Order: sequence, then structure tokens, then C-alpha cells
Amino acid sequence: MLGALRLRVDAGTMQGRPSIQGRDPGRFGDVRIAPSLLSADFGVLAEQVGEVAPSADWLHVDVMDGHFVPNVTIGPPVVASLRRHTPLFFDCHLMMTEPSRYLQDFADAGADGCTVHVEIGGTDELIAQMRGLGLRAGLALNPDTPFEAVRPYLGDVDLVLCMTVFPGFGGQSFIADVMAKVAQVRAAVDADDLALDIEVDGGIDTTTAPVAAAAGANVFVAGTAVFGHERPWEAADAIRESVRVAAG
Repeated sequence: MLGALRLRVDAGTMQGRPSIQGRDPGRFGDVRIAPSLLSADFGVLAEQVGEVAPSADWLHVDVMDGHFVPNVTIGPPVVASLRRHTPLFFDCHLMMTEPSRYLQDFADAGADGCTVHVEIGGTDELIAQMRGLGLRAGLALNPDTPFEAVRPYLGDVDLVLCMTVFPGFGGQSFIADVMAKVAQVRAAVDADDLALDIEVDGGIDTTTAPVAAAAGANVFVAGTAVFGHERPWEAADAIRESVRVAAG
């Protein structure tokens, strides 16, 4: 599996679908590091984004509604504010019971891709809504949600996010059992030659990123490991290097 990943790191085979705003997400299958704002210092958020920007491919924006998960974070106004400070691709993870009410607002605020949870239902309609807004469309599934829940939609989305912790709070430990599901997604993507990124989020660092890469992931969301470091750009670079070294 790492040999296949190395090919994606070095060359890539397909150009990613650009968002409506024109920010290029990169080629499907390429390794990407996506620092998570959940662990940033919100008092100096723009500065934190600026520090990590040279070493980041995407910026991962965790949105929590206090209902789907027991926490509340940020919304479209913060996304719009950050949009003025960086050209990074905004990868917005909507941990929300009713994302359909807010997708237009996130698109207007400058989101490039939105990922909704398959557990909430109405998946076909949500994918169609994201497509209609020009957003890159993603589906997330929690650690205890089986691969079969997303299998019917793999040909319709740009990204599948396999949560490696239960969503709601940063700083949790990586759940290694999810790697079997990541491998299932990768096998289906490769078997059907799909243009699809596989993302992991939760407990990602220089030790766990290579494990997830070996299972087939290519997008690595890291919060505490990046923003908990006194030099977050170095931490992001170290995660990328750990995946590169493991790929050989």
C-alpha cells in the first residue's frame, strides 16, 4: 500500500476539482497536511494560520453545533474573517445535525470543501446541495460507523473522512482499529479507479500518520500535534516527512 502511496506523493494522476472560488485542492491521492484550527489559539487565530501556512496544504476547519457533538466551535463569520488572511484551501468539517441550513453560508464565507457526516442521513440531498454550491463534497464517518455506510456514495464525493477519534474535542488518542476501515475505502477507490481523497482526523502525529498512510489515507488532519508545538510549521513538516520516509 505504501508503494502505491509513494506514486501519489511523487506524481499524482488526476487534477483535483477546483472549488467555486478557484483555490486548487491539488491532485486526488496526493499527500496533504491539513492543520486543524480546533487546536489553534483563537486569540491570535490569523497569526497562527500565517505561521503554519507555508507548511500546510489545506486548512481544516472544525465546525461543531453542540448537538451532533457535545461542543460548539466556529461558524461562517470566522471562516469569512480568515478568508481575508490566507489563500489556503479551506476544508470545512461540519459536525452538525442540520448542515443543509448552513452550506450556503459556508460557501459564501469562502469555504472550498465541506464534509458532512453520513450518520445524519439525507446524504444524496446534501451531496447535491454541495455540488450545486460549487463546493468540494466530502462524507465523514465516525469510528464505529461501518464502511458500508459510505460505500454507495464513493463515486459521488471527492473525499471520505474516516474519523480516528470520536468527534467533539481535540487531544484524543488515535483509534488504530479504524485503519481496517481506511483500508476498505482505499481498496474500493483503487478497484473502481475513483478520483477520491481519503482523510483521517484525530490523534494524527509523526507516529500515527505513517500508520494511516499504510492503510491508504492521503490527507492528514493534525491539530494538537501542530498547534501544540512551539513551531507549528516545523510540526507540520515533520508529519509530512514521516509519511514520506515510511513510503520509502
